[in-house]
Amino acid sequence: MELKNLSFVAKNKGVLKRLLKWVNLRPEESDRTLLMFAFYTITSIGLRWSEDSTVALFLDQYGAKSLPWIYIASAALGSVLVFFYSWLQKIFPLRLVIVAIAPFMFVPLILLPFGLQVSPFQVISIFLLRLWVDAFYIINDLNTSIAANQLFNIREIKRTYPLISSGILVADVLSGFSLPLLLLFVGLHNVIVPFAAGFIVLGTLILWYLSHNYRQAFPNTPQRLIPTTSRSTRRRLTGPVKRYALLLFAFFALLQVMGVLIDFQYLTQLKLNYNDKQIASFLGIFGGITGLCELIMQWFISSRLLERSGVFVAVATLPASVTVLIPIIIPILGLFVAMQGENFFWGLVIIKFIDELLRYTFIASSGPLLFQPIPAKIRSRVQTFSGGVAEAFGAGTAGVVILVTLWLCTRFLPITGHDLILLLLTAIAGVICLGVIWLLQKGYVELLVSSAEQGQISASNIDLPLFKQVVVKTLAEKGTEADKRSCIELLSQFDLQGAAEVLASMLVKLSPDLQKSSLEVMLNAGANATYLPEIRTLLAQRQEITPEVFALSLRYIWLAEQNPDLGKLEEYLHPRENSLIRGTAAALLLRQGTPMQKVAAMHTLRKMLTHKLELERMNGVKVLRGSVYLQALRIHIPNLLQDDSLRVRRAVLEMIVANQLEEYYSALLAGLCYKSTRNTAMLALVQLENEALPMLLSLATNIYKPDVVRMYAWRTIGQIPTLEAMDILWQQLEIFRGTSRDRILNTLLKRHKKEGIVSLVDGLHQSQVETLIEQELSFLGEIYAAYIDFQTQGEVYSAYIDFKIQNTLEKSQVSEKVITILSLVERALLELEIDVKERLLMLLKLLYSQDNVQAAAFNLRSESAVNLARGLEILEHTVNLPSKSVLVNIFDRRSPEEKLQHLVSKGMAEYQQMLLSDRTRRLISLGNLLSDWCLACCFHFAQVACIRLTIPEIIATLRHPTGFVREAVIAYLSVVSPRVLLELLPQLKNDPHPLVIAQVKKLMVDG
Repeated sequence: MELKNLSFVAKNKGVLKRLLKWVNLRPEESDRTLLMFAFYTITSIGLRWSEDSTVALFLDQYGAKSLPWIYIASAALGSVLVFFYSWLQKIFPLRLVIVAIAPFMFVPLILLPFGLQVSPFQVISIFLLRLWVDAFYIINDLNTSIAANQLFNIREIKRTYPLISSGILVADVLSGFSLPLLLLFVGLHNVIVPFAAGFIVLGTLILWYLSHNYRQAFPNTPQRLIPTTSRSTRRRLTGPVKRYALLLFAFFALLQVMGVLIDFQYLTQLKLNYNDKQIASFLGIFGGITGLCELIMQWFISSRLLERSGVFVAVATLPASVTVLIPIIIPILGLFVAMQGENFFWGLVIIKFIDELLRYTFIASSGPLLFQPIPAKIRSRVQTFSGGVAEAFGAGTAGVVILVTLWLCTRFLPITGHDLILLLLTAIAGVICLGVIWLLQKGYVELLVSSAEQGQISASNIDLPLFKQVVVKTLAEKGTEADKRSCIELLSQFDLQGAAEVLASMLVKLSPDLQKSSLEVMLNAGANATYLPEIRTLLAQRQEITPEVFALSLRYIWLAEQNPDLGKLEEYLHPRENSLIRGTAAALLLRQGTPMQKVAAMHTLRKMLTHKLELERMNGVKVLRGSVYLQALRIHIPNLLQDDSLRVRRAVLEMIVANQLEEYYSALLAGLCYKSTRNTAMLALVQLENEALPMLLSLATNIYKPDVVRMYAWRTIGQIPTLEAMDILWQQLEIFRGTSRDRILNTLLKRHKKEGIVSLVDGLHQSQVETLIEQELSFLGEIYAAYIDFQTQGEVYSAYIDFKIQNTLEKSQVSEKVITILSLVERALLELEIDVKERLLMLLKLLYSQDNVQAAAFNLRSESAVNLARGLEILEHTVNLPSKSVLVNIFDRRSPEEKLQHLVSKGMAEYQQMLLSDRTRRLISLGNLLSDWCLACCFHFAQVACIRLTIPEIIATLRHPTGFVREAVIAYLSVVSPRVLLELLPQLKNDPHPLVIAQVKKLMVDG
């Protein structure tokens, strides 16, 4: 029975996987996507019922000629509401705003229908209902778009947003086919309340659940509390962002103008052909049929078109289709002759169908993507302005255009002439919109490159086809070498094979430096015979290219050809040839040559590696990177690693990695110990990826290695771009404490910043970080408890020691010494508190925006009370942990007693007063949690206070890697246990630290 159940579950999982594949969705995205889809669908059903019923009521009451006033009034109201929505984001957290806006918007939809029952208010109620429903649509679409941008990155949106935005299409189908039945049973006046309002409330509850479940995705800080970017960054980004935002405004406004012009003519014809109930039924059925077509396109075509053709092809479909369709439909349907006939009505139905189909599929799917290049801090504000306000502005503009057209036609043309003019204006708007889209492409890439300079983009969030076009254009036009090289590097990072294809055709036109960079990229992609004609053309221009470019071209040709002419390579072994060309030819002959050719090549390379000139040796090492036959040349590697030339030593390290010479990997680790070779060694180890992880981990966790070497070992692990490297960092973060944890945290934060991880949105390590925060807070409790005991009992303990000592002179000296060391212990504990608080801030940066926490940290470190208050305020509005109140209390300027009391009240620490002897033993037992200086101070206090410590604690601390800590332990033993120390002195005289050696020698002489 269990086997059958397991089989059934596995089968269902397979079906689910196939279903997700059909709609181009991944399993990890499914929960968020389906919740967003449910919210948008249910809310849109309520809105669609409201819209269709209010349109029918409005046309019956006012007629189609009054529609332009609705468009203008709707634009004004929509703009006001969008600005109000933007203002709310500044005052309240975004999570609260996106949930609360829908209930706020539907309150008038509940109140206004009651006016339909009272004759004096019926006319104005119908007008206000129609107006408010239009405004609600604008706010709801904007709210959905912003919520999706918070939940998904740009790559995920390309897959998920088409499905989310199809919620309005499902709503069209369900509401369209159900509205005629609803009208039959409840009548036109009773649709909005309670049916539409009930669906809007249900949608709001789903959005609340979504924002609660994924609260890490939504900023918990109002925009006014989010720190702005630096002045230099602001100067660099303001221009491009402003231009791009204005273009987006123009694009969405023009789309709205087209939609309103089409909608006006469509509704005008509906009014001429049907009565109010027939209009509502026709709108419902038309919406249902259109919705079915849109659903098919949205689920199975939209996301694939976006991924393959790019966002700008998708957004251009609507203006291009309308612009082409209008000139075709006019002559086909004979609209010049019968502008008010049945042909004209069905022609407008076709245009309306195309507009709805493309607007709610390709445009709806692509819209949020256009805002992704904008920095995240200002994205929602720009989206509010360029999305919501633009649509309202477009609707108002279209309304004015319609009124002016109708007035001019009434005075100067036949009344039927306005239809043709409005159609032509729609086509003109489409042509202008296509021009705006072309300009948007340029702005899109400008912002991507600006973001790339700050490490904010990756292969997952750019439009590769578009970026390739920009690279070709940049390389072909005049510009700086640095810009062109940056484009080549970016393209090689995102699409190596595509980069080879682009660069091959451009080689001859590039400068020597760019030719060298391009050939290196092409070799990294793998030598491909397809590009041999371009390489041969370059090689034929030997007098015009540098030796580096010639050598790379030579290498590419002989690696790409099936049966290369090796005889030509022998010609390049002549001593008169450039050393790089000579070495490249020799390395290629070692790979592919005959036995005699390999002997000649080996002889050439041996002479280069042992040559007196640095350039010869360096080029000899460089060409060995791609060699596959090194047996006879390996004997030179130890000498080359000790070469007088730094450039040669660096080249050897790179060659070791390129040829995977495992027996010399220890040289890479040794390279980390020296400043001159450190960067080269780090880059080489990063290239080894997972193979280097065990070596680096062993070095990083070896407490007897110098701190700077261990720090760079952690940094190197952090630069290895694999999941295994990240896993190691997270595992070791939990194991290590103190300074080692600081190093790991710094490495993780740099890795997160490089990869653009704002916070642990997925929650994978969130609980682990929260546990570490509680752990550090508990340790702070130990620090405060110790500080309080030392401060309150210090004088009493000093008096007790005075009482035990009989000699007056000795008593005075000991008393002074005790007081001095007590102050050192207290100061060391306060310094340890500062270290722990810095560690807490680093842990918070893993959970929340680094910029937010950094701004809080900057203000918290300030001596100004105003700045401190600002820092605490930022921290309070950023953090939403259960321990938030404790954290705020810890960072505030309060006494240790108050802080400890707060920790105890929250159950994060315990306090029971201890004798200083017991408290000292307690601190020493914490071992590696204490700083080195604090541990040394504890032993010095134990020495002057004659406190008995356990043998295991003493022996363990004698092995401490820090010299002054070992010195403190030896000083303690010299007073408390001289006999034990005498037995240990012969072992201690070989200590590596000069301070300890001098101390041991003195004790041996005195002993």
